[in-house]
Amino acid sequence: QVQLVESGGGLVQAGDSLRLSCAASGRTSSTYAMGWFRQAPGKEREFVARISWSGGSTIYADSVKGRFTISRDNAKNTVYLQMNSLKPEDTAVYYCADRLRGSIDWDYWGQGTQVTVSS
Repeated sequence: QVQLVESGGGLVQAGDSLRLSCAASGRTSSTYAMGWFRQAPGKEREFVARISWSGGSTIYADSVKGRFTISRDNAKNTVYLQMNSLKPEDTAVYYCADRLRGSIDWDYWGQGTQVTVSS
């Protein structure tokens, strides 16, 4: 089992920055990658970014490329999402997810943290 706890959400204005954190605990040695997803009201959950736990390779959704940066601190079992130049359309609940080695899907999810960007 892996437990994920997100933090860092809040209410900001367009153009501001926020940094989300996701602390993982439990069987983190089995983690292959960690990712961030978001879900806006009335919309389906969508992929934002992911990072491999060993090599640190990253993938981003087109909508956040150049504005968001995902990073990890292996010693702290924590993944971050630095969000710059925030837009109102970035408003959503942001979820952290963990994928285990050998898994084809995301296995564990955090409870989510709200990000609201006002215009």
